[in-house]
Amino acid sequence: MSNTSDNEMFEYTGNGQVVPKDIVRVRFNPSVIEVEDNAFCGCSDLKEVVFNEGLEKIGEQAFDECNSLTNITIPSTVTDIGLTAFQGCSDLRELVLNEGLTAIGGYVFCRCTSLESITLPSTVMDIGNWAFRGCISLKEVALNEGLQKIGWRAFDGCTSLESITIPSSVNDIDRYAFMGCTNLSEVVCIEGLPEIDYCTFEDCPTFEGITFPKLSFRLEDIIRAGQVDVQNKIQQYMNRGDIEWRRGGSIYIPVEVEVMKRWRIVKDRVAQIVSWIKYYEIKEGTTLFELALWKAKIDQVEDTDPHDRDACRVEVPGPVKDSILQYL
Repeated sequence: MSNTSDNEMFEYTGNGQVVPKDIVRVRFNPSVIEVEDNAFCGCSDLKEVVFNEGLEKIGEQAFDECNSLTNITIPSTVTDIGLTAFQGCSDLRELVLNEGLTAIGGYVFCRCTSLESITLPSTVMDIGNWAFRGCISLKEVALNEGLQKIGWRAFDGCTSLESITIPSSVNDIDRYAFMGCTNLSEVVCIEGLPEIDYCTFEDCPTFEGITFPKLSFRLEDIIRAGQVDVQNKIQQYMNRGDIEWRRGGSIYIPVEVEVMKRWRIVKDRVAQIVSWIKYYEIKEGTTLFELALWKAKIDQVEDTDPHDRDACRVEVPGPVKDSILQYL
């Protein structure tokens, strides 16, 4: 039976302080810069934690198995959360991660079975191994631009997750990262492809492929602008079974075992498509620039000789145009 009342606030000062296992509410002293390893581990009655601004680190297993904890706000001063810090906090529903945090460590929110959504701040570059494994209620995951790596089994067993958008900054998705996400049906890549192991989406029966809506829109836009050569160039890649160009202009990669095993080849092909799109966007841009210069010159001579418009034509010099296009 607990010896503390629900209204009693325990003050944490760190420095080896002994924390009673039956505490319900805790407030951090302004002087605390680190939650020590195992500080609140197994405090199963703990419901409320008020961190201090100025806190820099949350140690390993700091709140492991605090299964009455329902919400956590990580201060912006925290840059490091240790292994298994909030593992097994089964009642944790609300999680606020602020700018300043650089990584989600291994097992940090593993088996937080009530957690429904997460939004990563732009400063997070790495999601560690098993970070959200077994978060069976997790439906919404907002990954930040700037994220570089998603670790081994990071979202393994997140059975409520239906879609995920991969930022263009991600260059590595480790093995089994989304294994057992049995309701995952859609993976959206902002632009380009990260390194993906063929086991990344193992045991995801509803998952069929990866789409590139932003890239697809850019491709359709330059085709509508009259740059049809890019369509012919890309079409040759669409007959190899690895990449499809679907009705409506959507670039699509069907995720099958054989495709995944050839992932490096597929990745290189997508990179080539991205390069072509950028090339034709710049080509179109130089044409528009020439038209703008022509229009400006026409406006200047309109009063003196309104009929001699061809003489007003201005072209971007060939070497300049070549330099721009070869920049890619």
